[in-house]
Amino acid sequence: MAPYILALDQGTTSSRAIIFDLDGRPLKQVSREITQIYPQPGWVEHDPEEIWNSQLEVACEAIGQAGLSARDILAIGITNQRETTVIWDRETGKPCYNAIVWQCRRTAPYCQDLLARGWSKEIQARTGLIIDAYFSATKIKWLLDNVPGLRDRARAGKILCGTIDSWLLWKLTGGKVHATDYSNASRTMLFNIHTLRWDEEILREMDIPGNILPAVLPSCGHFGVIEESLLGASIPITGIAGDQQAALFGQCCFTPGMVKNTYGTGCFILMNTGSRAITSRQGLLTTIAWGEEDKVFYALEGSVFIAGAVVQWLRDEMGLIASASESENYALKVEDTNGVYLVPAFVGLGTPYWDMKARGILCGLTRGANKYHVVRAALEAIAYQTRDVLETMVQEADLTLERVRVDGGATRNNFLMQFQSDILGIAIDRPWVNETTALGVAMMAGKGAGAYSGWQELTRMWKLEKTFRPQMPREKAEALYKGWQRAIERARNWIEP
Repeated sequence: MAPYILALDQGTTSSRAIIFDLDGRPLKQVSREITQIYPQPGWVEHDPEEIWNSQLEVACEAIGQAGLSARDILAIGITNQRETTVIWDRETGKPCYNAIVWQCRRTAPYCQDLLARGWSKEIQARTGLIIDAYFSATKIKWLLDNVPGLRDRARAGKILCGTIDSWLLWKLTGGKVHATDYSNASRTMLFNIHTLRWDEEILREMDIPGNILPAVLPSCGHFGVIEESLLGASIPITGIAGDQQAALFGQCCFTPGMVKNTYGTGCFILMNTGSRAITSRQGLLTTIAWGEEDKVFYALEGSVFIAGAVVQWLRDEMGLIASASESENYALKVEDTNGVYLVPAFVGLGTPYWDMKARGILCGLTRGANKYHVVRAALEAIAYQTRDVLETMVQEADLTLERVRVDGGATRNNFLMQFQSDILGIAIDRPWVNETTALGVAMMAGKGAGAYSGWQELTRMWKLEKTFRPQMPREKAEALYKGWQRAIERARNWIEP
């Protein structure tokens, strides 16, 4: 048996390839940033060809830099930014338009129309989701409505559509396989998470031909084989999952009630609910965690749209820091934010608000406020938004939460992790392998390829690196959080009709 698994991790800001051994230890990682395209305020796009080329390049480089050949790779797993939508020509393989990114708000008016026409309960009952521009369905409709001739080509079976995993799978297999997994399908707002089928009634409402959508397969299993010319061997693809579900798997949250938070471009908190699809009353999403053979496992999810992206904003748009790592040093230069709060609602607010009309706001400013206070306020905002979600999740699931497993780039920021523990009042567990999204899909691919016999074998792969415990007095933490709630109210409903 070949001793390594290649994880392809296509994220919102970068394409990465990580090689793991069968014990879950990372051998080599290569990453490449991708271009963010902002055609209009609130619009976000990616170039699908850049995504494909960058993902293939880092895969080749990772294998080469590790001193391996493609024949040393047992299997490939794909994990991806979810909801981001691509439409391409079935014959030429060329994209028909840029990928519309999950952050994009261009379809908010249509979402408001759906809400006004009473679709909210029906959409949630069928898909587990809240009507929002975040999800793929309205992005697909926008493309069919606005790209000349596209809907006619769709009806004629001349185009294909999918999330980023489907796009990469199709390219890797030389156009032989058009498929996705249960976890990604459950993020489209078109997939019935109970019948495990594309929902015909929602497709009719949005005038989306079902023939353009991918086949939906278990997350752990055989999806296809890559073209030998790409990497030098015909490697099977045996694991696919959306990035947050992959991270839940990589954190070994296999028991119902276990919770993880991934700090990436956004912040995503998932709780394993096992075989139960719990319907939320307070803005959480019900999603498929992963599928195996003929069985699926569910999760409750809370979504924070802007987390690590606010640090990118400080660096790229504001010029307040030279690198993301510098944010921790800046935050520690001051004792607090001097009363400053930053609400990074750049593309609206997710759980529990689901306010598409919210926009970012910096408040509490006095003459004494400086860039260190603003940087610290940006980091604290990530922790406050996490508490917004977790408080809702605890109420919905009716449990007492004692700890959360964390992962993602921002968890390397010790200031943020300590503040997160303080503001929540619970322990934060950070594992040795920080890239649990890639690890999770590598574990799925290994399981799909028969490398692991069961859950117990996978659970042993999780190793604790550090636990952060609350140090701040609860009175102070509650006062700070109350200030955050005031700031949130000022950011909401900013966009007028």
